[in-house]
Amino acid sequence: MRTCAIAVVGLGLMGSAALYALARRGADVLGFDPLNPGAARGSSHGSCRAYRRFNFESDAYTDLSEQAYAGWRALESATGRSVLRTCAVLEAGPAGSKMIKASRAAAGKAGPITGPTTGAEANAAFPAFNLPADWDVVVQDSGGILMAEAALRAFREGAEGLVIPKAARVHARSFWICVRAGDEEVIAEQVIVAAGPWIGQFIPALKPHLTITRQAVGWFKPLRPQTAGFGDLPIFIVEGPRGLVYGFPDFEGRGVKAAQHDLGPVVGPDAWDPPPSDEELDVVSATLRDFVPGASGPIVDREICLYTNTLAADVQNDQGQGDDGKEFIIDRLPQDPRIIVASPCSGHGAKFASAIGEMLADLALDSQLKAPAAFRLDRFSSFAPVDLALA
Repeated sequence: MRTCAIAVVGLGLMGSAALYALARRGADVLGFDPLNPGAARGSSHGSCRAYRRFNFESDAYTDLSEQAYAGWRALESATGRSVLRTCAVLEAGPAGSKMIKASRAAAGKAGPITGPTTGAEANAAFPAFNLPADWDVVVQDSGGILMAEAALRAFREGAEGLVIPKAARVHARSFWICVRAGDEEVIAEQVIVAAGPWIGQFIPALKPHLTITRQAVGWFKPLRPQTAGFGDLPIFIVEGPRGLVYGFPDFEGRGVKAAQHDLGPVVGPDAWDPPPSDEELDVVSATLRDFVPGASGPIVDREICLYTNTLAADVQNDQGQGDDGKEFIIDRLPQDPRIIVASPCSGHGAKFASAIGEMLADLALDSQLKAPAAFRLDRFSSFAPVDLALA
């Protein structure tokens, strides 16, 4: 029977970042996951995610973005892998858009905003677009394409020999925590659970606070390739009348990756099949056709992404405020502080993984450290001190 001080269950970007951070600090740590990098399942599968330095969702993410940026560059230096490709991010919406207003406010804290501010200016700067002339636009020159699979491989390589490639189950005992993986048992002092859409199977008390949604992703053969390549087309987020659609330039020769960011149908954690239909991608196709025609074209590839979404809090903070949902969960279980929960998802967590990995390592190595208030479990009334059974 093996032992370790810290077990990390779930090795997507978040869990692998935590494993990597702990290994680099010399911690006695093991990681568990049956999926290898490149597997077409899990929250971190696929080649890329968008990195935004400034985030319209919340001011709280700006500092986290800065920490993550430093973490991605440090990972590149340590491993020799390229994991973050600098690419502008353009966000656009109708005049008066709350999204653009929030993004401008976040970006403006770092200094003057440059680049297009209207649809007309964006169309002139980036010929793939056909935005209404009076739309509001903000451009982040300091965004990037996070090479998700490359980053995952870099984290795993930095923790070589510490991964048990098996599905695990967690059983909390009075004096230790048993992690069972196949016919192997590991006794751990603490566990970080970063199991993506499967996290509710490990922490059943989380289930009422989460929904899992099916998100259709497509790759489109650009109508005007000369306008849609890397360096010509920024990452984009378009708030059209049919919904919020994001996309990437054709940086792989695979086509323009695009998807709807609005939440899809609620599903279970294993709902990866079948691939998305044309109907599921209709909003994306129509939005590209109307607003990014240079990137529009036939669908050449498709896949499913699952969002694990956090619901709104039901406990107000010290300022008498709650949250509207989609905030991350990064905290120790109040009922058993030996167990650290990491569900930093809601469709926009990947870009922060390098910083969240360090945050999880800090929590595991310092029992007195508190998680950031915005991410704590005590914002949910169900996490008052009660018995919590682990699967």
